[in-house]
Amino acid sequence: MAEKIVLDCDPGHDDAIALLLAHGDPGIELLAVTTVVGNQTLAKVTRNALSVATMAGITGVPFAAGADRPLLREIEVAADIHGESGLDGPELPEPAFGVVGAHAVDLIVETVLAHEPGTVTLVPTGGLTNIALAARRAPEIVERVKRVVLMGGGVGVGNRTAVAEFNIAIDPEAADIVFSAGWEVVMVGLDLTHQAVAGPEVREAIRAVGTGPARFVDELLDFFAGTYRDVQGFDAPPVHDPCAVAHVIDPTVVRAVPVPLVVETTGRYTTGMTVADLRGPAPEGCRTYAARELDHGRFWDLVVGALTRIGDPTVAAPVAAPVAAPVVASEQPA
Repeated sequence: MAEKIVLDCDPGHDDAIALLLAHGDPGIELLAVTTVVGNQTLAKVTRNALSVATMAGITGVPFAAGADRPLLREIEVAADIHGESGLDGPELPEPAFGVVGAHAVDLIVETVLAHEPGTVTLVPTGGLTNIALAARRAPEIVERVKRVVLMGGGVGVGNRTAVAEFNIAIDPEAADIVFSAGWEVVMVGLDLTHQAVAGPEVREAIRAVGTGPARFVDELLDFFAGTYRDVQGFDAPPVHDPCAVAHVIDPTVVRAVPVPLVVETTGRYTTGMTVADLRGPAPEGCRTYAARELDHGRFWDLVVGALTRIGDPTVAAPVAAPVAAPVVASEQPA
């Protein structure tokens, strides 16, 4: 049976690919897409998500805008990696539909409560503000969610700082809430996603699909490759966020092991660090996991397969749910 997910994202080049993978793989039932400030402002990443959905023909899935700022800290974006739009590089179509009237946090809660316990997985690929707010707003969802599979953090590696990954660093307080809530958390961090590089053979396979969405991904990777080369010195770009979706599709492609994990929120040099206790076997009942090993070839086969299935869709029709005129919600729920 397909895994039911809510994708919480901040597109973002790799978020866009994660959305396409979730849409195009038969192992995923995409219940909802929510957006959060992160790679760019909430207005920009929400528009990007709607544009990608329009390009890929994603219909019947509600989209909702969420938190426009971290819980406590100032907004930080990643224009150095993703550009001023958040999706610099390809030409983006105008969105064919808008967001639903509900705030993303409310949509997350409503979606979890509308399905049987243990059937909905939350897949956040940006900062964890929406997920933390949902857990605090409706604590009853914690025992109903199947698991949280997030892209963020890392075991002993950072990119925003020496030890902190961007998604965790921009809202460490939210990350602390999510990691300590008591539900099962799978951290797909940098030590895993840095294995998911889009080298020449990957680019060739994507171009060979020959469709509009595949050309869009190739253009995304052109820009992404340039910024990762210039800013972080990579020969080929690591494509982080689809790794979280791939773990949900097939845990043998993105393999995770139980590891006690906590988030540092007060360290002078270590705020945002995901601290993994590797001193011995995880204690019985450990509910936090770290992804450590990627099957590179099978991972990219999933992405290319999803692009092939998407085909060359026409412009997406509006979703079935009523849509609101504003692209973003202006206030976070209490």
